[in-house]
Amino acid sequence: MLPLSVLDPLVSRYAQWLALPGEATADTSDEDPDNVVLMPMVLRIERREPPARTALLEAAAAAALAVCLDERCAPATEEDPAGEWHEAMHGWISGRIRKVTRRARGAHWEAVQALPGITVEVGGAEVRALLPMRVADMPKELSRLQISGSELEPDEPGPVPDGVPVLWLNPDVPMSAGKSAAQVGHATMILAAQLHGEGLDEDLRRWASDGYPSAVRQASPDTWADLHPGDDPETAWRKSRVAMVRDAGFTEVDPGTVTVLAQWPS
Repeated sequence: MLPLSVLDPLVSRYAQWLALPGEATADTSDEDPDNVVLMPMVLRIERREPPARTALLEAAAAAALAVCLDERCAPATEEDPAGEWHEAMHGWISGRIRKVTRRARGAHWEAVQALPGITVEVGGAEVRALLPMRVADMPKELSRLQISGSELEPDEPGPVPDGVPVLWLNPDVPMSAGKSAAQVGHATMILAAQLHGEGLDEDLRRWASDGYPSAVRQASPDTWADLHPGDDPETAWRKSRVAMVRDAGFTEVDPGTVTVLAQWPS
């Protein structure tokens, strides 16, 4: 059974977050970098046979949500104790949601498979999303991996399959594959939270049973303009089932940048 209550903090905070001024970002001036809690995402990028960029991003989008809604994240009930991942996941979703992507290949990729998380494969591309952790607690299998160097050539993924959400990347904001992977991971989490908040849990369960598939696409300027919620994200969700990811601006993009528009299929 999906532990949908894990999403409750994100349901309540999404609307509050979007109500802030566009350039707003959290004040982290008093933050101890070692105590930052984030979800590491490891992208498998082999030197000789790198994955297709779109497939890698689609794998990242699915993996991030799969970890959040894994049965091991379930809260305690009268019948059962909390899942072994519940405390870590609940604490992360209740705070500042951050992700960091790292790249791995060969033996280093195999090593991270032993860390708590879920690996998703799409079209030969693989991503492992790990249980959130403090920066200071990162094991050596993870901390030794490079954050930079995750760029991949653009590809032509073809038509969007029927019945899957589309994660539209901002056409005016270039992002590395690593940054994009984190952003589409945010997007699937927000979509799931919005579905749960609307009481559309059956839709969410069907999505889960299929493995959280999505189509990541680079939006054209016209598509972006047509879908962008502007100053009324609540109406955009109700009428068009469009949610948006607005970045805090810690890396690559300016604070308040809308990086992804996530469109649930009608």
